[in-house]
Amino acid sequence: MIDERRGVLYPERMPRFHRLPPEPAAGHLVAWFWIPEWELGAGERSRQDVVAYPALNLVVDPSGVQLVGATTTATHRDLTGCGWAVGALLRPAGAAALTDRPADLRDSWTAVPAPELLGPVGDAMGRTDENRLGTAVTIMSRWLVERAGPLTDAGRQANAMSELLMTDAEVRTAEQAAARLAVSLRTLQRMTHRYVGVPPLAMIRRRRLQEAAQRLRDEPDADLSALAAELGYADHAHLTGDFRAVLGIVPSGYRQQL
Repeated sequence: MIDERRGVLYPERMPRFHRLPPEPAAGHLVAWFWIPEWELGAGERSRQDVVAYPALNLVVDPSGVQLVGATTTATHRDLTGCGWAVGALLRPAGAAALTDRPADLRDSWTAVPAPELLGPVGDAMGRTDENRLGTAVTIMSRWLVERAGPLTDAGRQANAMSELLMTDAEVRTAEQAAARLAVSLRTLQRMTHRYVGVPPLAMIRRRRLQEAAQRLRDEPDADLSALAAELGYADHAHLTGDFRAVLGIVPSGYRQQL
């Protein structure tokens, strides 16, 4: 199981955070739901830095419903006051039900006109009973199932592609991924473009970078050269370059900030 906070760069800054599975009928559409809640005092601010999974997210919060695309760099959000969000980390089959041009949403988002989703989810999150989070997940799961329709063979293959690239540490190149999936490299590239909006190598690099950041949090004394080799980087400089390009900081600097 993937750590729910693997992409969170500074977990100690996180507000209350919940991770819930989708309803079984939506399991092919959503990897999991993530639900942060926060209540900060006057003048307080909590900065949340994230290096997100290479996937699209459907997010409901009090301001509306958004479809958020894959990102190419670390992102942040400054939390103030009181609030909540209910996000669905979409599998490719789920993303395809909401857009046929995910590349257009790279490092961006678009509003989804869905008052039939916003109202009920907002009502659920406004309750105080212990089932409110599960109710919000049920509402979004069922909405997505109705929107998506039956799972197609193409959607099933795209889900397998994403699962491989996001979780398998043995896959370090796009060529290896294509071979594991028994497709051509060109087919793999078309698949990631159609369902995620970024190239397969970008998905692999994002997974490795998340793993590297998590290892630095869990093992602050880890040798950076050994860590780079273990995660499939060519050398320490390669790991440092990846960190700087995406996080805007080198591994040693990140470790000092922790």
